[in-house]
Amino acid sequence: MPRYFFDIHDGRFQRDEEGTVCADFDAARREAMITLPEISRWAIPCDGDKQAFTVLIRDEAGGVIYTATLTFAGLRLNNAAN
Repeated sequence: MPRYFFDIHDGRFQRDEEGTVCADFDAARREAMITLPEISRWAIPCDGDKQAFTVLIRDEAGGVIYTATLTFAGLRLNNAAN
């Protein structure tokens, strides 16, 4: 089975050096879809309301074959102290 590499960009770039063995492209795509919400759950900054999380999937040859981005955007709607 082929190995895919999942590079993460969340304000800084984290290159995947180990990769993950997946059955095919569709399995790698599903892995990216599962990974993005997990990353964002723990990485949204407490002092900001905007953050984008991107996964770049590379194949064994090093070529980027897929990219997916999840965006968090918050907006306070009132001036209440709570």
